[in-house]
Amino acid sequence: MPQAQSPAVVNPLDNPFESMMYRFDEASKCIELNEAIYNLLKNPVKQIIVSLPISLDDGSIKTFEGYRIIHSNVLGPSKGGIRYDINVSLDEVKALAAWMTWKCAIVDIPYGGAKGGIKCNPKNMSANEIERLTRAYTLAMMDIFGPNKDIPAPDMGTGPREMAWLMDEYAKAHGSTEYAVVTGKPILLGGCLGRVEATGRGVMIATLAALDQLKMNSYNTTIAIQGFGNVGSHAAHLLMERGGKIVAISDISGAYYNPQGIDIPAAMQYVKNNHGSLDNFAQAEKITAEALFSLPVDVLIPAATENVITKHNANKIQAKLIVEGANGPTSASADKIIHEKGILVVPDILANAGGVIVSYFEWIQNKVGYSWTLERIKRRSDRMLKDAFAMVYKTAQQKKVSMRIAAYILAIEKVAKTYQYRGKF
Repeated sequence: MPQAQSPAVVNPLDNPFESMMYRFDEASKCIELNEAIYNLLKNPVKQIIVSLPISLDDGSIKTFEGYRIIHSNVLGPSKGGIRYDINVSLDEVKALAAWMTWKCAIVDIPYGGAKGGIKCNPKNMSANEIERLTRAYTLAMMDIFGPNKDIPAPDMGTGPREMAWLMDEYAKAHGSTEYAVVTGKPILLGGCLGRVEATGRGVMIATLAALDQLKMNSYNTTIAIQGFGNVGSHAAHLLMERGGKIVAISDISGAYYNPQGIDIPAAMQYVKNNHGSLDNFAQAEKITAEALFSLPVDVLIPAATENVITKHNANKIQAKLIVEGANGPTSASADKIIHEKGILVVPDILANAGGVIVSYFEWIQNKVGYSWTLERIKRRSDRMLKDAFAMVYKTAQQKKVSMRIAAYILAIEKVAKTYQYRGKF
């Protein structure tokens, strides 16, 4: 009789929220954070779970579960995207909301952190079904959302279309149009120039800044990018324009490797023509998704989902630099391994902050009713990211910690001091 297999041991540090808390704890110890403030910051301000029954196109009714987590609003209105994904969970949304708090604090914008999500598979839903779901979610969150309270934005599985529906539903309920209630909208509805490529551009700026610290020239630097969605594709294109050689890219169909370099504009066009997929991309050799992480490259950019770098593959990484385009791509269980290998990591809460910076610019423009030029937006966002990088790098050197812990230290100190000044207890 065959013996039953033991269940796989799950490392709690591979859970996004536990990974966030592990780093939060480490940074808190470094600065000897007051226990009352620690207990305040480790818990979200508000957690909302809603049931969303909607009519499907076949006439049936299906109920979806939606979340909105507000981690902090002490620095200003809470800010964070809405994710449509079948794997959305409360722990994931809690971690993403906390990361938004730290991200906004690091780049010095007056927002707290929030995140939303609906457990669904938008690829299996029609546009009409997604619209009904978005409007139902907006109605359920009507008392939460507001231009000075909680400002949503796009995330995985959502985009300008969904934000337009959200804004419209909010406007119907309030009897007036309020553009500033949401960011990431279409340009015609108060959207911001440069928003689509903003996160990818921020990854590019962070990569160049890190290469400069490593005394490496961007020209002919070899780069592997895991994830070829909005963030990964734009980061790849912008880095290629600055001389970087993108030798590997990947998406859900697999990874594609060409040591001579991949023509990124051609790859982007292929994805556009191939229903959003790199499947059968002929300009590179197809390799396994896992093999991408062990390629002999200078720079590795994980730009897809959480926990793709863990203790199981961290030892195989050959890159000198990791720039985290995704939220939480490296589990806490991998941090020590990577640090001991001498790999410089630009953490997610710094590297992918370009998106929230330009969202902030969109909000400002909506508030004052005046649009900025694309050049002004790029110039200001680039400067803010460069300043934030310099501050985090300096802190890491002074305190002899990784850039990740340095980023957490700076963010936690700012939020903690704000609570103390405001006396919010």
